Amino acid sequence: MLHEPDAGLHRLDWRRRSLGGLRRIWRAGLDFLLPPRCLTCDAPSAEPDAVCPSCWGQMPFIEAPWCARYGTPLSFDLGPEGLSARAIASPPLFNRARAATLYGGPARDLVLALKFGGRREVAAPMGRLMAAAGRELFQPDTLVLPVPLHRTRLWQRRFNQAALLGQQVARIKGVGFEPLMLERRRRTRQQVGLHADERSRNVRGAFALRPEAAMKISGRPVVLVDDVLTTGSTVEACTRVLLRAGARQVDVLTFAIADPSLTAD
Repeated sequence: MLHEPDAGLHRLDWRRRSLGGLRRIWRAGLDFLLPPRCLTCDAPSAEPDAVCPSCWGQMPFIEAPWCARYGTPLSFDLGPEGLSARAIASPPLFNRARAATLYGGPARDLVLALKFGGRREVAAPMGRLMAAAGRELFQPDTLVLPVPLHRTRLWQRRFNQAALLGQQVARIKGVGFEPLMLERRRRTRQQVGLHADERSRNVRGAFALRPEAAMKISGRPVVLVDDVLTTGSTVEACTRVLLRAGARQVDVLTFAIADPSLTAD
């Protein structure tokens, strides 16, 4: 015969198992009526918030060897410190950049779905891929900061896609996340369609830190998160502000790398 405390625990465990069983039944019924769909092509998928095998096979993942600074693919292996021609000719202010994919195919579809389609659910799988691609960038005291939007653009879009990705990455890596520490104080033109020098002028002086931020940043490594790296003008402008505030180093983590010139070795 069960003692009273044991009986209470037994009933609680039974209730938990029952609720778990009901949830599984509910999920199975929901999947039957509304089967999960691929996040890119909308074909039936085995898992929710996932990419189907066909799209996964077309995802332009970045594989070694890559440039130690820009993280862009190299034609042949130059060793762990191998640099692309661009990194040698024009070393970036940031320490390293890493990305999960090139900007094309299903990867481009995911970026556009998040950025302009308002599909926030794609941030979770994108963030998982980013966390894996940028695993070498993280230390116990790393601080994750997203590239900010100007307040008017944030109001129009209702969310900052870089902040959603940064939140996912910080949660997976177990490090600090500060979505509002870095600000875009000057509204800039869209970078799409601008040449490299135009992009650089467009974002010059556009970013600043909140007054209380310097104390939190000083002496700490920072991982700056965005959805796509193109010429690097935006993250360079952010990096300049963070280094002036005393950041120990600044690394960049994006979901994709755009601009074919960045992939040349």
